[in-house]
Amino acid sequence: MPFDRPQEQVPLAPLTTLGLGGHARWFARATRVEHVLAAHGWGPAHGLPLFVLGGGSNLVVSDDGFDGLVLQVAITGIKAALRGEDMLVSAGAGEAWDGLVEFAVTRGLAGIECLSGIPGTVGGTPIQNVGAYGQEVASVIEWVDTVDRVKQGTVRLSRSDCGFAYRTSRFKQQDAGRFIVCEVAFRLRPGASPTVTYPDIIDYLSKHSNGSPDVRAVREAVLNVRRRKGMVIDAADPDTRSVGSFFMNPVVDRGTFDRIVADFASGADSSASAEASADKSGPRIPHYLMENDTVKIPAAWLIEQSGFARGHLDGRVGLSTKHPLAIVNRGGATARDVIRLARSIKRAVIDRFGVALRPEPVFVGFDDDPDVQYLRG
Repeated sequence: MPFDRPQEQVPLAPLTTLGLGGHARWFARATRVEHVLAAHGWGPAHGLPLFVLGGGSNLVVSDDGFDGLVLQVAITGIKAALRGEDMLVSAGAGEAWDGLVEFAVTRGLAGIECLSGIPGTVGGTPIQNVGAYGQEVASVIEWVDTVDRVKQGTVRLSRSDCGFAYRTSRFKQQDAGRFIVCEVAFRLRPGASPTVTYPDIIDYLSKHSNGSPDVRAVREAVLNVRRRKGMVIDAADPDTRSVGSFFMNPVVDRGTFDRIVADFASGADSSASAEASADKSGPRIPHYLMENDTVKIPAAWLIEQSGFARGHLDGRVGLSTKHPLAIVNRGGATARDVIRLARSIKRAVIDRFGVALRPEPVFVGFDDDPDVQYLRG
């Protein structure tokens, strides 16, 4: 479809993994950078806001839809070239992310093998600073080619230009909406050892791999672990009708973590589940030590300890039976159903632990909705 003939009233629900939401007033696909530039001009010329859609895996679309132009970036193509001892792999923003991981792994390139099975497209990875199982794209991105809507032209941003932080970037924070990602380049390592740091992956490899695992073995381990958690999109598995992890793992200072340990010790019972110790004598609380004496606590554990078990039901939505981080559309759900459950979870975790969970997905078409503002706060 040429860009100069955008479609009207296109349903967005089928274009998202959550499978809900209203229509786009106007919709177009960009298969070339020139289409992206044209979209930037077309929307304002018609007095319309522009929203850029990738793979739809990290979106909650309002029941009212989006009253503007939705542009789906579908630029494809993968290129690889040696850069010294590394391989520079660049891909169009519309390429499936897991397809790129497979491309790298089959060539023995290390750096993104732990990011296997994550849905969505390449263009979304720098925005979210996608990460899992000890890797994140910020560590391997070389550059990001964009259309800068302020300068009204193409701009290449280096890794240091992107403002990466835990599960975020300048694309999601101070410059949200300014840049449209068109292509991303990753510096990967031929023949290097894979990343194996998380207990789930170590446990799987200890049972299914002989000797030192390569990137292919780690990819297989990650895919199997993610499938067990309902985190690999599968039309036959209703637990995958979600945005994946709805909340980010909170990173707290040491004082806050020590308070949580003390509070949990005073209220924990013998049936409380956890995966790692806060210390040798204290209660068992899963956690990961970070830089600057901060501590990352799994949001899934906080959610379960706050009264929301796997398989929790709330009308037409609920939590995955495999993982409490995934809010699932059980069939016929609305965006308001999802927001209601997410708000209840956030409130319960604050009441129990004094920690405010932050959502991972992007909320589209909600304007100044107070419930969405509460989730973002």
